Amino acid sequence: MFQLGDVQIVAPVFLAPMSGVTDAPFRREADRFGAPAVVTEMVAGAELARETEEFVRRVAPHNGSGPFIVQLAGREPEWMRIGAELAEVAGADIIDINMGCPAKKVTGGQSGCALMREPELARRLIAATVAGTKRPVTVKMRLGWDDASLNAPEIARIAQGEGAQMVTVHGRTRMQFYTGEANWSRIAAVVEAIDLPVIANGDIEDEASARQALAQSGAVGVMIGRGAEGRPWRPAEISNALFGTPYRAPTSEEKLASMLSQIAGSAALYGERLGVRVVRKHVAAFVDAWCEDHGLSPMAETRVALCRIESPAALQDALSAALDNRRDAA
Repeated sequence: MFQLGDVQIVAPVFLAPMSGVTDAPFRREADRFGAPAVVTEMVAGAELARETEEFVRRVAPHNGSGPFIVQLAGREPEWMRIGAELAEVAGADIIDINMGCPAKKVTGGQSGCALMREPELARRLIAATVAGTKRPVTVKMRLGWDDASLNAPEIARIAQGEGAQMVTVHGRTRMQFYTGEANWSRIAAVVEAIDLPVIANGDIEDEASARQALAQSGAVGVMIGRGAEGRPWRPAEISNALFGTPYRAPTSEEKLASMLSQIAGSAALYGERLGVRVVRKHVAAFVDAWCEDHGLSPMAETRVALCRIESPAALQDALSAALDNRRDAA
């Protein structure tokens, strides 16, 4: 059992916050398969306070068995404090601070990973977030802005000093975005710098990569991002391999049922018209994962056709038929 404040987590294996991916329907499926902990898409504290529809949906609870973890982003301490208050009122068990997003639209606003270039502002943001809630606060970051400024240990020490209770480090710099390979060994400097639990992130896709990340970083746990796209069961699978948490590999029928449920959940959350469009990226990733897991050649044309369907019900029917036909042909 892994403990953060008064929150118990079955194991330190997390589904990473991913914009446009970890919405409530996807988090719900990951939780159903046994993911120990899942994190919402990042939401700006100011937008949450204004109750902007898009951002309120981002922190919609998935009503699962694990903790409800909300990730906040921003660069104004007062809005981070207010965002933390609102997240707690909304039922958040843990609040995570985004200091690792490399996207230009985020760093261009001097948020996300750009905060690693302003340690004193980072300090104020963490302090304000901690002051705004009684829930445990965690921080997610990268190694640094670039290879000339690998200051994750400094930011981690600041986080610990201001009351954060866990740090997650993606083993790349901001300037790498998602190119090259994550350098898990560089995370070891953060582990050595603080007394808090450190979670390794970046390129963790299966048991083998998870074990390598732990061995090279010295971290206590892992966070799975892109490796879970199309495979919401992957965090539970890795948790079982690393820590022996309960898990039963899903059958093909259960995987398909999960994707169909996600389509329905997306329509319910966003409305049918927007919901079917939002879920397309999940369907595309699921089809790719299905082919890989079943040793089938890619279904590029089928995937494109599925992503043009405008009705959730029609999409469910077409996906079921496409996979049944392909499996029978194989």
